[in-house]
Amino acid sequence: MGRGDLSDAEWARLESHLPRNTGRGGRWKCHRKVINGILFRLRTGIPWRELATRFGRWQTVYDRHRRWSADGTWERILRSIQASADAEGRIDWSMVGVDSTVCRAHQHAAGARKRAPRVTGKRTRPGWHRPDEALGRSGGGLTTKIHLAGEGGRRPLALLVTPGQWGDGSQMISVLGQLRVSRPAGGHPRTRPDCLSADKAYSSRHNRRYLRRRQIRHIIPERRDQRTHRRSRGSAGGRPAGFHRELYARRNEVERCINALKNSRAVATRYDKRAYVFQGTVTVAAIRLWLRT
Repeated sequence: MGRGDLSDAEWARLESHLPRNTGRGGRWKCHRKVINGILFRLRTGIPWRELATRFGRWQTVYDRHRRWSADGTWERILRSIQASADAEGRIDWSMVGVDSTVCRAHQHAAGARKRAPRVTGKRTRPGWHRPDEALGRSGGGLTTKIHLAGEGGRRPLALLVTPGQWGDGSQMISVLGQLRVSRPAGGHPRTRPDCLSADKAYSSRHNRRYLRRRQIRHIIPERRDQRTHRRSRGSAGGRPAGFHRELYARRNEVERCINALKNSRAVATRYDKRAYVFQGTVTVAAIRLWLRT
C-alpha cells in the first residue's frame, strides 16, 4: 500500500457501495487500484498522464472518474456512505453549518468547448454540460465556488459548484435541497438538521422564511443595514431575529470541514475543464473524509 492509498479498513467501508459488474461488455478493472489512482491525483493535483504505472493505464483511471462523475455514481456512493454512517449514529445533526469557499482555476481549466460534445449511450448525461462550466471571472481571475453543508463532525453532507462570482445567500436553499440522507431500515430520507448556522451573507428574509416554513431552527446574525432598516420602520419592521452567540461559535466546524476538503490540491485549485468532472472531484474528496472517520 502506497502513501495516501485506501487502507484495509477504508476499503472495507467502501467496497460494498461500489457498482457491480453487469455481465455486459468488458469487466471492470480492479476497483481498488483505479480508485487509489484517482485519490493520488486528487491529493497531488498532477496531470492524469503523469500517474504512476502502479495504478494501471492513466486512461482507465481518468475514464472511470469521468464516467462516474457524469452518471452520478460518485454522488450515489457518497449518499450510501452517509446513510450507513447515520444508521450507526455517526452523524451530528445537532448543528449543520452552511458556507462556501472560492477555488482558483488553473489556466488548464479554461478553454472547454462551448458546445457540449456528442454523448452516446446512457453513461453520460448531457445535462451535466453547463454553459458556464462553473467558471467565473473576478478580481482574482477565473474562479469556482464550492457551496456546502457540513455536519457537526466536520464532514460534508451536501455540495454544490457554481461560478466564483455567485453570491452565497442565494445558494443556501439549493444546498439544503441537496441534503438527503437515506434510512436503510426504510422511511423518508432525513433532509432537516436540528439547527442550522450560517454567517451574515445568508441573512435575508427569503432564507429565514424558507427555514421557518421547514421548521429548521437557525442561527444567522443580522446584517447592520438590515437591522437599521428594521428599526427605522418601527413596529412594522417586525421583531429582531433570534441569535444565540454561544451556539454560533460552532460555525467553525463547517470552516474546518472546508479546510479538510481543500487539503486536496485538485480541490484547492481547479484543473478540470468540465464542471461535472470538478463536481466529481470534490465529491471524491468528501467520500475520503467520510471513510477516514
